[in-house]
Amino acid sequence: MTGLVPTERGVGETVAVDAIPEFAVVVFAAVTHLADPWFLFALLAVGYWFAGDGIAGSPRRAGATAIAVVTCAYAVVAVGKAWFAVPRPPGAMSPADVPTWLPGLLAGWFEAQVLSDGFGFPSGHATGGAAAYGALALLYDRFWTQRSRLLGAGVVAAAVAASRVVIEVHYLVDVVVGVAMGAGVVAGGLRLAGDPRFRCKRDTAPHDPTAALHPTPAFLAAAALSVVAAGLAVTAGHTGEVVEAGIGIATGVGGAVGWRFVDGDEPPVPVRVVIPALALTGGLWVGAYALSDSLLVTLVATTVAVVVVIALPAVADRGRDATRPGRH
Repeated sequence: MTGLVPTERGVGETVAVDAIPEFAVVVFAAVTHLADPWFLFALLAVGYWFAGDGIAGSPRRAGATAIAVVTCAYAVVAVGKAWFAVPRPPGAMSPADVPTWLPGLLAGWFEAQVLSDGFGFPSGHATGGAAAYGALALLYDRFWTQRSRLLGAGVVAAAVAASRVVIEVHYLVDVVVGVAMGAGVVAGGLRLAGDPRFRCKRDTAPHDPTAALHPTPAFLAAAALSVVAAGLAVTAGHTGEVVEAGIGIATGVGGAVGWRFVDGDEPPVPVRVVIPALALTGGLWVGAYALSDSLLVTLVATTVAVVVVIALPAVADRGRDATRPGRH
């Protein structure tokens, strides 16, 4: 379907970006981290493990569903990038225009931020950011007001989208479509998970919509979309997109398998359990990317890591029961 999205799709944003002071560009380069995949999944995992009843009516269901929604968002991005296969703006290519006043360490960080390979449409950061912060605003529904949460989510999503244009790794259309896709994925993902607020027919307003959530369908939808992305990428010979799609398949399958161990009403996970789990999952994810030349290793490592993340509340709860006095 190449040609549906033109290679030259700018609308004059490059001229505007060139007028932005260097200091502001550096700030936006930092803002873009708010939707880095590693940051979003770490944020979502922390919420899933530690959130209490004061954050959501059913915090484990809410947290797992948020992870499933964002997994769907990245799967949709993988399909879009493999399908349209259009390049990023010239500013994303080497050499990077690094401010001379940045010290060496920050200069290396800045260069890594503003140089990006892969395809440019839609923006993964804009899509993932809109999906993640939108899902969090809707699912963690017992703090602030819904209006305040949605406003906060919108501000962060907009800032991330703007940052991708300012550091010249995306055109404006890439991020606008990405934000719209992220919002659509939130609605679709929550409906798949059984959120009564997104059903076609609602007889009464739910007292606790998170109690009805079941993230497995959303995880499986993400895996299915990633299979489509992998097929498109293989057909077109886009090796990098095949790896990304494979990670999406593994994340979706791992999430669905991990949730089978969870009842949904487990208490927060103790820190003493989280620390070794972080070491294990972190090592697996680092290995998955470091050994991305071996797709099988990447798939297995990612699947195991996601299973551990999702199943951890149940493992911790059963371990707690086993050590209570009177248990033999």
